[in-house]
Amino acid sequence: VQLQASGGGLVVAGGSLRLSCAASGHTSSSRAVGWFRQASGKEREFVASINWGGSSADYADSVKGRFTISRDDAKNTVWLQMNSLKPEDSAVYYCAAARVYYSSMSRPPTGPDMYDYWGQGTQVTVSS
Repeated sequence: VQLQASGGGLVVAGGSLRLSCAASGHTSSSRAVGWFRQASGKEREFVASINWGGSSADYADSVKGRFTISRDDAKNTVWLQMNSLKPEDSAVYYCAAARVYYSSMSRPPTGPDMYDYWGQGTQVTVSS
C-alpha cells in the first residue's frame, strides 16, 4: 500500500483546509485509514480514523466537532476536512493505513502502532 498526503498549507486561525490521502495498492480499499500529526518537538498524535467501509470514525478530543474524516474507495481517497483551525493544530499531518488485523474491526484503530503504511506528511500551519 502506498499513501500520498496533500492539501496542507498556511491558513489564518478560524479558517479551513481539506487534506487528501491518495492510496494505491492491492488491498488499499480494505484498510482502515488514520490521520496523525506531529508538531515540532512533540510526539506523533492521533487525529482521526475511519474504518474500511466508512461506517465508523473516531476522533481525538481536541478535534471533535471541527474535523471530519471521510473516504471514497472508488477514488481510493480519504479526506480530512479541518474547520475552525487553531494555531495549536499546526503540525505535519500524516495519513496511514492500518494493519490488516485492525482493519477488520468495526471501530477504526487509533494507536500509531496499529498502522503499518505511512504517507510522507503534509505541513499545516495556522497563524494567529
